[in-house]
Amino acid sequence: MTTRRKDLGESFLEWLLKLLSGSEEVEFEDFSLEASELQLDITGVAPVIRPILEAAKPTEAKAVELLEELPKPEVMFTNRIAEVRIGATKSEGGSRDRVIVIGGEVTMPFYSFSALNPNPPVVSGDVFDWKLSLPKPLKDQFGDAMDDPAEWAKLYVDKFGADMVTLELTSTDPSIKDTPVREAVKTVENVLQAVDSPVMVGGSGDPIKDVELLTEVAATFEGERLLLSSIPSPEDRFKPIAEAAKRYGHNVVAWASLDLNLQRDLDRSLLQVLPPERIVIDPTSAPLGYGIEYAFSVMERIRIAGLMGDSELALPMLSGTSNAWGAREAWLKAPELGPREVRGPIWETVTALTLLLAGCDLFIMMHPLAIKTVKQVISWLHGRWDTPVKGVPDWLGGM
Repeated sequence: MTTRRKDLGESFLEWLLKLLSGSEEVEFEDFSLEASELQLDITGVAPVIRPILEAAKPTEAKAVELLEELPKPEVMFTNRIAEVRIGATKSEGGSRDRVIVIGGEVTMPFYSFSALNPNPPVVSGDVFDWKLSLPKPLKDQFGDAMDDPAEWAKLYVDKFGADMVTLELTSTDPSIKDTPVREAVKTVENVLQAVDSPVMVGGSGDPIKDVELLTEVAATFEGERLLLSSIPSPEDRFKPIAEAAKRYGHNVVAWASLDLNLQRDLDRSLLQVLPPERIVIDPTSAPLGYGIEYAFSVMERIRIAGLMGDSELALPMLSGTSNAWGAREAWLKAPELGPREVRGPIWETVTALTLLLAGCDLFIMMHPLAIKTVKQVISWLHGRWDTPVKGVPDWLGGM
């Protein structure tokens, strides 16, 4: 229908209502309107407009109906992952002001349609007992704190928001500094006094020195419920560490190199000494670009096997996510790859988030931006929608 307004005495509203009352469609050509104030009341055409609005407006009932029609995934897990408590309060015989509990899963990560897992994953700040060579994007974050493991640990907990601290006593390696066991034990004491969070203590990887070191640490800090790292496969030479952990009330890390069967064999041996509530497994974390897809596959298979009833694999998992900085692309000076001050934290973050979806419970990390980002995502995925969201400029500005 085409019509023109010829009667200028007729009000605009009257003219518009007349058009709408007898038309299914109204089209204006070369139309202009000047008015200092304009108020339209078109309630009279509600019967024409209401059906359009009702058809376009989704209702809650329709949304619920659609959700009900969606096929529901059937996930049938028969087992529960063991819970491990790290750290002990004064009332428990330790000196920490809080305890961290990991594990306890009854389904795969964030399968909220199936069940809710009880304990969110946690992040541990990676501290070394000597000033080792680190990429500049990392060194810039820690500054002089790298000269003192206690200050470094305090920085992670008080400023960067880490849930706990991992103290790496790598200087005890005879091929590095061969730091005496007594001196290394003093470093552990200093860190425990500097932070009130749970602490994980790692050796250097030397098969002889680590046994001497970690058994002494276990005895000296009886009742603190430390996490001692690590017992590799084969475990025979490292059995004294497990026995010391049992005697003095600590936990241990069982480390295998990206092999489900090696992990199972190691766990089977350790379970003869320690209950599952004292063991955390470390299947090895390959970083982004250096086998992360294989690490994901192994960890996911371990978690599924544990949930399906394999008691030797039904243990919480650890990720040495700071391995991401071993990828040269994370820190290499290469303008075509973008600024490494941003690239490095992203590299560590993506590595952590990938393995988070595989089922890891504890992440050992380094860069503060990566730590904060991963903790924020964990909080979101566990339903903490009140966690503040930062935009990219804010994230970059936090460096």
